[in-house]
Amino acid sequence: MKIDIYNHIFPQGYFDRMMAVAPAHADMGKRVRNIPILTDLDIRFRCMDMFGEYQQILSLASPPIEVLADAEASIDLARAANDGMAELCQKHPDRFPGFVASLPLNNPEASVAEAERALTDLGARGTQIFSNAAGRPMDEPEFMPLYDLMADHDLPIWLHPARGARHPDYLGEEKSKYEIWWTFGWPYETSVAMARLVFAGLFDKHPNLKIITHHLGAMVPYFEGRVGPGWDQLGSRTSDEDYGALLDKLEKRPLDYFKMFYADSAVFGSASATRCGLDFFGVDNVLFASDSPFDPEKGPGYIRETIAVLDGLDLSDAERDQIYRGNAVKLLKLEDN
Repeated sequence: MKIDIYNHIFPQGYFDRMMAVAPAHADMGKRVRNIPILTDLDIRFRCMDMFGEYQQILSLASPPIEVLADAEASIDLARAANDGMAELCQKHPDRFPGFVASLPLNNPEASVAEAERALTDLGARGTQIFSNAAGRPMDEPEFMPLYDLMADHDLPIWLHPARGARHPDYLGEEKSKYEIWWTFGWPYETSVAMARLVFAGLFDKHPNLKIITHHLGAMVPYFEGRVGPGWDQLGSRTSDEDYGALLDKLEKRPLDYFKMFYADSAVFGSASATRCGLDFFGVDNVLFASDSPFDPEKGPGYIRETIAVLDGLDLSDAERDQIYRGNAVKLLKLEDN
């Protein structure tokens, strides 16, 4: 059995509301409006059937809710998304053993309430946050009750990047060019969010908190030398703040906190990136994910390529099963069939 933990979908009720609220949203909005498998279950099931014993954990696709609607309207969108995904899981438990709750992150208080509802009443297996909440960093004090809640439930948080073309590549420009905002911007966003949570002391407060970073930890594994020995010298490059005192306050090296994150295998079929991520996080902290259906084939491509990479790695059968299934069963508290 393979449990693919990061698959995007639009429940029909949510999609209808999204189109009513933001029918012409640009960038990722344009992208998702042109992928039928995000709403068409028949296409999705045909795609899934190509891979035998294969299941998907459902999560909402970008754009984030908080960039589509204001702080009040986003609550209705989040509820529609979670109700719709819960219904899909109830109707098709053999295909969808769980879903990830969506939150109105531009309303932190409502996000905690919706997370509690989704986890307790709907059976969500975790929550999805983004690398920023409509531009607000996720280490702000207003978001700490959400991390407290997830630590209490002992269920994971999926960390997804968010950045648009209006975020320029250079300060002297008005927008990003050549989709650099996505290609390099998204890995940067994920890495920044990870760092902000580390230096906010989140893992000292909640040492068992489980955060799954999209795209195998983004930039972090490749830049282990900077994250490790580089940040061991935190403060040596800064004149206007005493980062050395912050470093002394942390209970571990910065590098050790980054290794506490979990990561998924959604790196678009790159064998070298997969090896790098596994070397950094270890088999215990990596979960199978394809990022379907955002490949050129609109579904099967990234699934096929990710499986080919994982099957080609020098792993024992037990280690490979751990990545494909075992870690998800344990982390998401799924029934182990």
